[in-house]
Amino acid sequence: MRLITSLAGTALAAAALASGAGAGQPSRFAIHDEYAFEAEDFCDVPGLTVAISGVLDITGKVMPRGEHGLDYFAQHGTQAETLIANGTSLTSLANVNEKDLHVTDNGDGTLTVLIVATGNAVLYGPDGKAIARNPGQTRLELVFDDNGTPDDPFDDIELSREIVKGSTGRSDDFCDAAVPALT
Repeated sequence: MRLITSLAGTALAAAALASGAGAGQPSRFAIHDEYAFEAEDFCDVPGLTVAISGVLDITGKVMPRGEHGLDYFAQHGTQAETLIANGTSLTSLANVNEKDLHVTDNGDGTLTVLIVATGNAVLYGPDGKAIARNPGQTRLELVFDDNGTPDDPFDDIELSREIVKGSTGRSDDFCDAAVPALT
């Protein structure tokens, strides 16, 4: 789920990096992010500090569609993370495809975007065997203030985010699997 949120949250920023294209032509973008941080009280466990490092790669496109030419996004992302605590290392791998199904101009300065996200996330234990999985499909609804420019996603502000359809696949709790392995 964290990757899905990452993709949805970075799609608008990524569009700003996309090269301009003519009317009806897709603009393509790519993001590569490497990160490292410490998560204190990991999974709400007091005193459990986990070092997390990872790589996030996203590629996608933005294309105007429909009679109003509103921008629709489609992106693919991969995320690989290493979690380390108490001398134990876990690996998390995720692949997600997202695309806008519907973009609606609400006529009040807001846009509603229905997104479908499909993918697979797997948490591997220190022995390399899977200890948690989360494949499936999720649907999200986001509402944006279009900042007076419904055809320009670069200045939109997210007002709300709601999961309208939870994961259709197996949904293991990664914390339930990670905490015993890291403590």
